[in-house]
Amino acid sequence: MKITFCGVRGSTPAPGAEFIRYGGNTACVHVELADGSDIVLDAGTGIRELGKKLASKKTPVHILLSHNHWDHIQGFPFFIPIYQPNREILITPGLTDLKQPEAVLDQMTGSYFPVHKNDLAAIIKVIPRPVQEDDEWYINNALVSRLKMNHPGGGSCYTIKENGSKIAYITDNELYPPYRKQTDFLDFVEFATGADLLIHDAQYLVSDMPGKSGWGHSVAEEAVKLAMACKVKQLALYSHDPERTDDDIDEIIAHCNDVIDAGGMDLICFGAREGQIIEI
Repeated sequence: MKITFCGVRGSTPAPGAEFIRYGGNTACVHVELADGSDIVLDAGTGIRELGKKLASKKTPVHILLSHNHWDHIQGFPFFIPIYQPNREILITPGLTDLKQPEAVLDQMTGSYFPVHKNDLAAIIKVIPRPVQEDDEWYINNALVSRLKMNHPGGGSCYTIKENGSKIAYITDNELYPPYRKQTDFLDFVEFATGADLLIHDAQYLVSDMPGKSGWGHSVAEEAVKLAMACKVKQLALYSHDPERTDDDIDEIIAHCNDVIDAGGMDLICFGAREGQIIEI
């Protein structure tokens, strides 16, 4: 699998000179399978640039959405493949409380964007998948698994396994929320155990939490503890706060690596960076 980070910010895009190294676009990760198939995790503003890359292909695009908050769907109207005649776009919506599977399309009804969803040239299919005991399915040769995340309004996180490799995508997830959990810490451990790459929400610091507990995001150090419990090979700190400058993120990464060193773990931890490519 080839993983490309196309957007790594949480909440809202963060333009400006202080955000150049890590990037300012919101959530989007591209996963290219061994056979060239394309899976896109979330459709934040980062999907716009990805669309330019995928425009030269004719194969289906599989989009797995975590949930429908703006920073995870607002790039979709700018995604070139949805304007290509007969291009297949297959969308799996997140498991949200409001049960609005077509929310990503409903932003294109004239009020928020000039092109209506009914006028798109591509063949777009929204595929709500009922929750099953083994909540998994195949996209070509890749096995996709899904789990509910802890976030206001609900949502889904995913793992993708192919040819012995595994990635876990857990964004906008509060590991220890003050409200009723959708998923316990140990369930996340079981879900992500053995991943070659864990991409996890790390939007907050401990000092943020007195005012932001319950907002549906994790402290970076908590993401590290999950990665250590899962014995993953690499941890990508993701969903950077829009107020967090490049230098701020550098400091967070350094602190997280101190935690890893203190635990004696063999774990690579880094801040997800727009344009960064990882092959596993």
